Amino acid sequence: MKKLLAIATATVMMLGSGLATAGSYSKQKVAYHVNYDNAKRQGGAMRNIQNHINAVGAENLDLRIIMHGKGVSLLMKANSDANFESKVVSLKSQNVAFKVCKNTLRGKKIDYKTDLFDVAESDIVPSGVAELAHLQQKGFAYIRP
Repeated sequence: MKKLLAIATATVMMLGSGLATAGSYSKQKVAYHVNYDNAKRQGGAMRNIQNHINAVGAENLDLRIIMHGKGVSLLMKANSDANFESKVVSLKSQNVAFKVCKNTLRGKKIDYKTDLFDVAESDIVPSGVAELAHLQQKGFAYIRP
């Protein structure tokens, strides 16, 4: 009996350590909050998001970037640099959703069709902060890099 218990314990420990070293993650729902106009910080946020995808796997993520206020500058064509545009395209190809606050667009008189890079009507949410609260209620983790 002691031998059987020892084998069972060793097996559980081996399986547990194998899972820990594999670095596997379960499915995640995550909302990244961007409301600042700082290219260095926005670039850092996009690197964080790519690192997140690399660790968890795009197939295991429902990841959304919610932008409002000054954060909309991330997608402004007037401020764009080709590096951000390519990062946006890359993240979108990995199923990252970029959501833009309608209140910000209205308040800053931004036309998403002409002023923003690669934004469709379906990417616009009524309120950035309300969207963040809604996603948190649905179990999304909140990250503000």
